[in-house]
Parts: sequence; structure tokens; C-alpha cells
Amino acid sequence: MGKFVNSVEEFFTFCEENDVQFVDFRFTDIKGAWHHVTYRMSAVSADILNNGLPFDGSSIEAWQPINKSDMLLKPDVPTAFLDPFTADPTIIVFCDVYDIYKGQAYEKCPRSMAKAALAHADSLGIADAAYFGPENEFFIFDDVRFIDNINEAGYKIDTEEGEWNSHTAYEDMYNTAHRPGTKGGYFPVAPTDSMVDLRAEMMQILEQVGLEVVLGHHEVAQGQGEIGVVFSDIIGAADNVQKYKYVVKMVAHLNGKTATFMPKPLFGDNGNGMHVHQSLWKDGKNLFYKEGGYGNLSEMALHYAGGIFKHAKAVAALTNPSTNSYKRLLPGFEAPSILTYSSQNRSAACRIPYGAGEKATRIEMRFPDSSACPYLAFAAMMMAGLDGIANKTIPTGPMDIDLFELSLDEIREKGIVQMPHTLREAVEGLIADNDFLKPVFTQEFIDTFQHYQFERQIWPDEGRPTAYEFKTTYQC
Repeated sequence: MGKFVNSVEEFFTFCEENDVQFVDFRFTDIKGAWHHVTYRMSAVSADILNNGLPFDGSSIEAWQPINKSDMLLKPDVPTAFLDPFTADPTIIVFCDVYDIYKGQAYEKCPRSMAKAALAHADSLGIADAAYFGPENEFFIFDDVRFIDNINEAGYKIDTEEGEWNSHTAYEDMYNTAHRPGTKGGYFPVAPTDSMVDLRAEMMQILEQVGLEVVLGHHEVAQGQGEIGVVFSDIIGAADNVQKYKYVVKMVAHLNGKTATFMPKPLFGDNGNGMHVHQSLWKDGKNLFYKEGGYGNLSEMALHYAGGIFKHAKAVAALTNPSTNSYKRLLPGFEAPSILTYSSQNRSAACRIPYGAGEKATRIEMRFPDSSACPYLAFAAMMMAGLDGIANKTIPTGPMDIDLFELSLDEIREKGIVQMPHTLREAVEGLIADNDFLKPVFTQEFIDTFQHYQFERQIWPDEGRPTAYEFKTTYQC
């Protein structure tokens, strides 16, 4: 587990030992989507690995114009690992994007931006390391269909675990009648948990590609699962999210299933989150730890959380960047939208995990989801946290009550700020509040991102009637 090569020389030795035939160079766009170009092994030289390979940046959404399309992929050789799914031996290498026109790391390359966030923390003298531990939940479905036309729209999702199948007469099998039910999926054993072997296969392959796997289990919703992996530095953790999503989707695909990290595919059941554990370190010391503090947290840790809360709307545009994200952030579905902190309390937006000693003390932000680009999400939270440290921002809390039981009036009376309720609110928050991001996120990136979100997500969503609107409004 971990790294398989440490240098260009080791890369070629590793490829020879594993009879590698193809090299797959991968990079991430602002949506978090992985792209790739595949080279024959015989065409890959040390010069390419050291100096980069050309590609067309204008063919990637919201990137370069056609008249300035030439860009370079800069391979990060120590990230190399064997693709467990290809028919021919193939090695995958993560890449950063280089802007040949400005002679620098590309300002819209999410991976480069996450690197810049860590460098910024170091330049301030605050921290020389940042550790992130994302928890990505997912659904496994048997069939997903949707239609989106001018006169019709709809979707239909199916899983054998769905309680709606309790009376289904299957042609090629019998109805087992063992199903978790809505919100009933947390930790049941087989046969109610139908995904034991599927998750086991995912866990084994995740270890093959370098992740350190701890556990796997059925999550609360029908057809929902989670696999726990060990935290890493900010870049390694985001790289691991890309590996994790790739493995989960491919294992499901090869088993005749389909996997999704969509935040809220099922109405009335829990959604998919990406809870993110975070801590800052310097000279090998955990800066978030203070013995005797609330949850053993230091003032720096609280100020870091305060910064995220202060800039929550802008941060949400990057940590919850889909219209579907805000269908998850509703009371009653274990998706905290109330911006306070609490020890062990999963109804708070920021949880301090139980029993953490000096090395394990951290905060857990529970509102992000996996529709986010992990590099941008981690960098945005870190930049907001650094701003909180600089300004000694005090977060609301601690609050150890069940926040999900509070009415809206009670939330207002207590003066608790909530997460934005729509993507529009979040993106408009980003437009109004982005100076804290500026050391890393350029104005060009922010402008590109907000325009892209309006054009790709917000306006198309706002302009479409839904089935529920017909149910409530057709007879008006």
C-alpha cells in the first residue's frame, strides 16, 4: 500500500517488472471529473515524464479558448499505480496541468490549486502539513433510467434492496423479502445487506491501488455503502478520492450494477455525504490538539472551524457544487446544515470525533458531498480555515443537543447560521465573498467557476418543472 515508485528510474523498472504495455496519464477538471490519455509504453521516455506531454485544453469544459488550446500535462511520477481493470497491463499516473502561455501551473487545475493551498499555509508560517480524511458514501443500483425532454422528464431507480420491491414477482429468481427499508440500512448482516461480497471486492482492489483500507459497511439508506480508508496529506487524500470513486464504479459495473456518488438520488431516504476530517501540523506536531480543551481541541482548531463557518456560503459553492447537493442538506437525514461544532454530535456541521489522542485529534466537517472536486473542496476549506486562524474567528458552539430536533424558529432564536439552501445561494455567496481564497484561487478561476455553475447547473435546474410541481400546481 502507498507508493509503488519514487522516481523516474524506478518507474521504468516497475513497468518492466510488470510487463506494462500502456501508460494512462490522468488529470482532473473543475467538476472533479477524471480525464485520461493513453500512451504506448514504447512511446514514453524520461523526457516526457520530466517535461510533460501536450494536450488540447480547449476541449475541456470551462478551460482554455480555442486560440490558446495547447497545454502540458506534467506527470507526478510517484503517484503511479497499475490499473486493476484493463485487459492489458496499464499503469496510471496522476498529472498536473501546466500553462505554457503564462509559464506556470495552470490556474484552473484543481490539483495544482490544492498544492498551492498547502504552500500558502507554509508561507504564512502556520503549518507545513495538512491532513484530510474524506468519507465518501455511495449507492449501488441495479438499474437507473431518466429522461429530460421539453415535454417530459423523469427518472426511475431500482435496487433489489428497495422496499418498493417487496411485492415484485421476479422472472428469473424468487423474492427474498430481506430488505433494509427506508433509513434501515445501518449495519444489518446478510441477507439484508446484499452488498457484502461487492464491498469486499472493492476493498481488496482499493488496497491493490495503494489505499489503506480500514473497514466497509452498509450505510443507512437502501442500496447505500461506505468504505473507510486511512487519511493522507491534502493532495494524497484528494488523489485517493479519485481512485476510490474509480474503483467503486468499476467494480459495480463489472458486476452488472451501477454505482453513484450523487448526493440525493432517493427521495425520503438518506443521501451520500463526503465527511472530511482535517488537521494542520507543523514540525511533526498536531496544531489542533490541546489537552483539556473542549474535545482536546486547540484554539487554532476552533478558529479554523470558525473560518469555515464564516465563509460557509462561498465554501459550499465548492464543497457542495450541485443543485442536488441541497436536496441532501435537509433536517432528518443525518446531513447537518447547522453551522456549529460539537463533540461526538453528528447533527452538528462540525463534529469532534470521540477519544482522539494527540495524534488523532481533528475536526470533521460533515456537510460536503462527493459531487465536489476533492482538490477544490479541500483547498477551499483550508483557505477559509487559515482565514479563521488569522482573524481568530470564534465558531458558534459547542452545542451538544440534537440539532435536528430544533425548529426553524429555535435555530433563529439561538442565532445559529445555516448552510445555504440552494446552489444559487452558495454561488452568489462565492461571488460576494472570495477574498479569503485569493492567495490561491485567482479571479479568473472564480469568474469561470461561477459562470459555469450558473450555465450548467443553476439556470437549467431553475427552468425545469418537476413532477412534484405538477402534483401541487397543475390544478391551480
